[in-house]
Amino acid sequence: MPPRWPRQPDRNDPAYRRLDDRMNFAVHVAIFAACNSGLWFVDIVRQANWDWVIWVTGVWAVVVLCHLVYIVAIADYSVKSDL
Repeated sequence: MPPRWPRQPDRNDPAYRRLDDRMNFAVHVAIFAACNSGLWFVDIVRQANWDWVIWVTGVWAVVVLCHLVYIVAIADYSVKSDL
């Protein structure tokens, strides 16, 4: 069941931004897992010996890790004033 937001969604609301970023990260991880497991499955079943699969997985894993670091350490979820 998807999370429900108790009030009108507003990108200026810090709690909404935090939830939105975390949901985007979860989608990113799910796509990463689905695509890479498919690539490795085909590589192993067909005995394709694709040397580039490890590079795709490695680079994409670094991008996912950077996304996590952004959400946890860099993103500013403080209240923004409209001055």
